[in-house]
Amino acid sequence: MKKAFHLVLVILFSYLLLNSHLLKAETLTFGIVPQQSAKKLAKLWTPICHYLSEKTGVTIQFSTAKDIPTFEKRLLEGQYDIAYMNPYHYTVFHQKPGYQAIARQLNKKIKGIIVVKKDSSVRSLDELNGEKLAFPSPAAFAASVLPRAKIKSDGMDITPVYVSSHDSVYLNVAKGLFPAGGGVLRTLNNTNPNIKNQLRILWTTPGYTSHAIATKPGLDANIVSKVHQALIDMNSDPRAKPLLEAIKFKGMQSAKNSDWDDVRALNITLLDHLLK
Repeated sequence: MKKAFHLVLVILFSYLLLNSHLLKAETLTFGIVPQQSAKKLAKLWTPICHYLSEKTGVTIQFSTAKDIPTFEKRLLEGQYDIAYMNPYHYTVFHQKPGYQAIARQLNKKIKGIIVVKKDSSVRSLDELNGEKLAFPSPAAFAASVLPRAKIKSDGMDITPVYVSSHDSVYLNVAKGLFPAGGGVLRTLNNTNPNIKNQLRILWTTPGYTSHAIATKPGLDANIVSKVHQALIDMNSDPRAKPLLEAIKFKGMQSAKNSDWDDVRALNITLLDHLLK
């Protein structure tokens, strides 16, 4: 009897170990570019991760990073199974380690903005010549790369100061610590209303293909297919509508690598050193 009981315990223990391994193998991280605070991003994206987990049968966990350079490092190392990354990041990290776009925001072109205090006397970009301006990070595409390229092409000389997130830009400008700063309309609309109401959009960039939702190389093709389908199904699922509205998305659409050729045509080289 004792031998039989012992055998049952061994079989049960082995079963639990096996299923624990399988569960771990089917837990994916969804890395979100830290345009805003981790707390705010978790509030916005964790419900989406729960929705995708339910639809795919795979546990999908929200993740981000303390700042954009850390996020870039993690992308380079393939630490995120799925990632929501800016357009320039996608052109870089598609090359190495090989992230592949599966979806993006429906019918969306991303535009950068320069904001000033609502009561600022500044009415044009050239009035910012010689000033220190706030930006989220060097490679924040629409909020930093595009505005700085425009400023440089206009022959202006400004000093960029990187303050880690879009929300930090808006807060610093609202407090008067900088005369202006870079962001994007979506994060401005998502920031604290008390801060947003103190700001005014001074200038807007041309539009480019928006952020990519991409999967890392080597991820099981069946899982990738399930995640892709779940993202697209959000468009027609009433339960998903408030989740999309919370992140200011009108919907999701399928994506392919060539969608970001407009960004590649800009020949941005800021992160080329990562590809060596």
